[in-house]
Amino acid sequence: MLNKREIQNQIIQTVKKVKESNPMAGSITNTVTVNFVANAQLAVGGSAAMVYLPDEGEFLAKTGGATYINVGTLLPIYEETLPRTAKILHNLKKPWVLDPVAIGIGALRTQLLKQFKEYRPSIIRGNASEIIALAGLWDLNGGTDDSQVRGVDSTESVQAAQGAAISLAKWTEGAVAVSGKTDLVTDGTIVAYSHGGSDFMEKVTGCGCSLGGVAAVYATAATPFIAALTATSVYNLAGKRAEQSVSAPGSFQVAFIDELYLATPEAIANNAFEIVEALV
Repeated sequence: MLNKREIQNQIIQTVKKVKESNPMAGSITNTVTVNFVANAQLAVGGSAAMVYLPDEGEFLAKTGGATYINVGTLLPIYEETLPRTAKILHNLKKPWVLDPVAIGIGALRTQLLKQFKEYRPSIIRGNASEIIALAGLWDLNGGTDDSQVRGVDSTESVQAAQGAAISLAKWTEGAVAVSGKTDLVTDGTIVAYSHGGSDFMEKVTGCGCSLGGVAAVYATAATPFIAALTATSVYNLAGKRAEQSVSAPGSFQVAFIDELYLATPEAIANNAFEIVEALV
C-alpha cells in the first residue's frame, strides 16, 4: 500500500505533467454545467472539448487522452452517443470518468448506467447516494436499490458509501471519488479522506460535474486513484482559498476558478488528507 509521502510525490508529478503537456480531456456532459466543466479543465492545465454527437464522441475517445461522461440532462441522441463512446474507450484501454448524475431518474439513464458496467470506467465520481445506487444497479456489495437521490443531491453520508465505493473500485480496477463534507477516494485497496472545500460549493451549480472533468484531465497523467485524489485535493484547496476572499456564491465561482489556476503542485499535494486500508 502506498504511504502518504509516496502519494504526495505522485500528486506533485501529476500536476506538473498536466501543466507542461496541456492534455486533451474531452467531455460529454451536463448541459447545465458545460461551461464550468470546460473552464475548470482549462484552469488546471488541460484542454477541453465538449461534444454530444455519436461520431464526435467516438473521435474524442480515439484521439483524446481521456474522456469525461456525465449523464445529467440527457438528450435522446445520448442513447447512441454514450455507449458508442464508452465502448471505444474500453476497447482502446483509454481512461474515462463516469458521473452517474441523478441515477434512478428515468428509463434511459438507468439503461445507460447498466451498460457502463461492461465498459468499466477508470474513475467514478458522484455523491454518496449516487455511488450507493450505482453499486446497487450493478449488483455489487454495499449497493442498494433503496438509496434515495434527490435530484442531484445526496441523502446519504460519505461514510455510508464507503463499502459501495470500494466494491465499485474493485470491479472497475480503477478508482471511485465520493463527494461530501469530507471527500472519499478509493482504489479498492486504500481509502483516502480529503479535507477542505467550502459551503459555497453547494450553492454553485457544477462543482461536482467540473470535478469529474478535472479528474479526466489528471487521468491522462496518472493512475485512476492518483488522478481522482489529485482532482479532489485541488478542489478542496481551491474551495477553501476562494471562500476567504468572497461573501456570496457568484463571486465564489469566479474566485474558485482563479484558485484552481493558481494552485501549485506542492500546495495541492499538501492539502489535508489521511489514508486507511480499505475494509468491507
